[in-house]
Amino acid sequence: MADSAQNYIQKVKQLNEKKDTPPLAHVHNYGCQLNVTDGEKMKGQLLKLGFGLTERPEEADFVIFNTCAVREGAEEHVFGNLGFLKQYKEKNKDMIICIAGCMSEQSAVVEKIKKSYKYVDIVFGTNAISKLPRLIYEVYMGRKHVYDMSEQSSSVTEGIEQIRNSTFKASVPVMYGCNNFCTYCIVPYVRGRERSRQPDVIINEIKELVKNGYKEIFLLGQNVNSYGNDLEENISFPWLLRQINKIDGEFIVRFMSSHPKDAGRELIDAICDCDKVAKHLHLPLQSGSNDILEKMNRRYTHEKYMEIINYARERISDFSFSTDIIVGFPNETESDFESTLDILKKVKYDNIYSYIYSKRAGTKAILIDDLVTYEEKQKRIQRLLELQRDISTDNYKRFIGTTLTVLAESEGKGGEGSLTGKSNEFIIVNFSGDKSLIGSFVNVKITAARNWAVYGELISQ
Repeated sequence: MADSAQNYIQKVKQLNEKKDTPPLAHVHNYGCQLNVTDGEKMKGQLLKLGFGLTERPEEADFVIFNTCAVREGAEEHVFGNLGFLKQYKEKNKDMIICIAGCMSEQSAVVEKIKKSYKYVDIVFGTNAISKLPRLIYEVYMGRKHVYDMSEQSSSVTEGIEQIRNSTFKASVPVMYGCNNFCTYCIVPYVRGRERSRQPDVIINEIKELVKNGYKEIFLLGQNVNSYGNDLEENISFPWLLRQINKIDGEFIVRFMSSHPKDAGRELIDAICDCDKVAKHLHLPLQSGSNDILEKMNRRYTHEKYMEIINYARERISDFSFSTDIIVGFPNETESDFESTLDILKKVKYDNIYSYIYSKRAGTKAILIDDLVTYEEKQKRIQRLLELQRDISTDNYKRFIGTTLTVLAESEGKGGEGSLTGKSNEFIIVNFSGDKSLIGSFVNVKITAARNWAVYGELISQ
């Protein structure tokens, strides 16, 4: 961080130390795992500034909503929750309210906040996280409203300390931004163009995490397969996976998201060859129709997508896949939708994340006149979910009688003595065990399967 940022940290910290009690801060993250990571960096800065942390916004002196702009519903949720904050601020006149993240990169949203949510004190975008100390200082000095919509940077800011939400699972961004400009997607406009982190910085960060006992390393990027394209060295994401796999220690590597246009045999080979990389790939399909894929500007075909699937299944017969699917892209026909259902039947995903198309201002797709009714889109997504439920129910039976290595993550819903975690294949596994096992790898023999999880018995370690 620049010296000026350090100066603001000291100034804010000194002002907070003069208060009768240490001020409390609350950070609420919306949206993707990258947002969660950004929120962890915000928490790290807030602790340096002399704030304590609280999970209760009503008792906070400083509240950050770290927002998502991918779907319209996410924005509506943020604005709804802002209404609750207003009543808290009326009770605590010194409360500072901050809107950060992807929503803040949209000029229309910022204008709406200025006009209708005048009790919001600070608004800043995804490229201004390192400026948080200065923004707070300006409010402390009497400035009523502080806005920082910094231009999207061509570099990556390093050195911001994170307060991680878990003691054994860590997300590590390998790159930021996106160059794909899918016609439905707002991400390139709010996250900027692709910027890769230096490989030695990533590897050293992971080494330190493993040294400190972290068992799951989740590599993040809007399109991890583009990693390295903007660096001078001749490196790639599969190369990075192989380097991480060489790190000593007991841990598992996961990642998302992979764009099918950049995924190929080199990626599949790295996953299959590296013993620490999970044998699971989240490969967003979005649609099974070549016509819709072209309108989405996805730059792959139904056939190209299946080539990746088939090669992975040649390497490992029960290789696990999950995906994202958009139902009801403008003017999607019944034939288009049937092509998506056809892919589900062929691939037999273990899990899908499906959404009805959401209009986003600033994207090209919003300009398309859509003749398909919302009611029809609702019917289609219901058909999709029913098909996937049947597929998952049948799929998960393949694990019965096998023993899975599971990272125990938390206590289960079955009450005391029940645990839940995820297998190498990213399958939810429920089993009985003492909570002292949370954060460690265990072996579980699978005895039953449902359409959302499998159940098993702990094998003595």
